[in-house]
Amino acid sequence: MRHTDPATTPAALPSAAGYRFALIVSRFNQSITDALRQGARAALAEAGVAETDIEEMDVPGAFELPQAAQYAAGSGRFDAVITLGCVIRGGTPHFEYISSAVAQGTMDAALRTGAPVAFGVLTTESLAQAEERAGPGRDNKGWEAAAAAAEMAILFRRLGRTPARAASTPRPFGFEPRSTRGTER
Repeated sequence: MRHTDPATTPAALPSAAGYRFALIVSRFNQSITDALRQGARAALAEAGVAETDIEEMDVPGAFELPQAAQYAAGSGRFDAVITLGCVIRGGTPHFEYISSAVAQGTMDAALRTGAPVAFGVLTTESLAQAEERAGPGRDNKGWEAAAAAAEMAILFRRLGRTPARAASTPRPFGFEPRSTRGTER
């Protein structure tokens, strides 16, 4: 049984009302990542973030998280990006390659774009460990990642980062409206 450390978890989250967040979730190990998503949404709600200020996108697996995170963070549309995924050790070295690439890629995305990118990717020995870390409450690693993203977005704004801007027209993330596709010359 794990418990939240009161030294590192604030009693109440600071208000992130008016801040925009990208929530990028891996579909691989979906029962776990869905629980992480619920935890992240709970933390953002506790921080006062409106549903309309959260843009969710799914990616196939954890390996794709840093790619999507860098694109989202660099778009200027978000004050912070939250990545959620789950990699469970198997019988081959694949676990080490993916875990290392995802962790380094996520940090690289933050450093390249100057936007906070929170790492909510579980790297566990078993499904049971993943389930324990994706349970309800503040011990949920999705909750912790979203709380960290909110705190960092507030800090970055205090340090002078320009607030995020909403997309000019609602559209699926990363795709141009069909009517303008192929018209650039």
